Amino acid sequence: MAGPLLVAALSAAAPLLAMGFERWPGLAPCALCLWQRWPYWVAAAIALLAAALPPAARRWALRAAALAVAVSGAIAVLHVGVEQGWWPSPLPACQAPGVDPSMSVDDLLRSLAPAPTKPCDEAAYLFGGMPLSVAAMNLIYAVLLSVWTLRQSGSDLGRRV
Repeated sequence: MAGPLLVAALSAAAPLLAMGFERWPGLAPCALCLWQRWPYWVAAAIALLAAALPPAARRWALRAAALAVAVSGAIAVLHVGVEQGWWPSPLPACQAPGVDPSMSVDDLLRSLAPAPTKPCDEAAYLFGGMPLSVAAMNLIYAVLLSVWTLRQSGSDLGRRV
C-alpha cells in the first residue's frame, strides 16, 4: 500500500515545488510551465485511488498514473524544444501579442494580460552553473518517476492487502 501513496506524494511534489519556486526565488512560470503541472495532479489523484483498490486494479491504476506523469514529460520535451529554438510553441499564450495599429492606447492597455507573463522560449534556471532549465529538470524527473511508477505497478502484483 505504501507504493501508491509514495507515487501520489512524489507526483504532487513536482507542481508544489514549482509553485514554491514562484514564491522563492521568484521564478515566473510561462504557459507551458503551467501545462506541465496538470498531469502530475492527475497522477497524484490516480495513485491515491490506487491505494484503495484491490491488487489487480491497483496495478492498472499505477500504470495510468505513470502515463499521466509521462504526459508531463512529453510537455517538457515540447517546452525544452521551444526554449532551444527547435520549434515554436503551439500555445497562443506563449506568443507575443500582436498590436493593431488602429487601436487606441486605452484599448491596448485593456488588452494586456492582468499579470506579466514569461515567454515560453526564455529558459528559467534554478542554479547558475547548471546548464539545465527548469523544463529540462522536469523532463528528467518525469522520466524517472514514470519508470519507477511502472516498476511499482509490476512489483505490486504479488502483494495482498
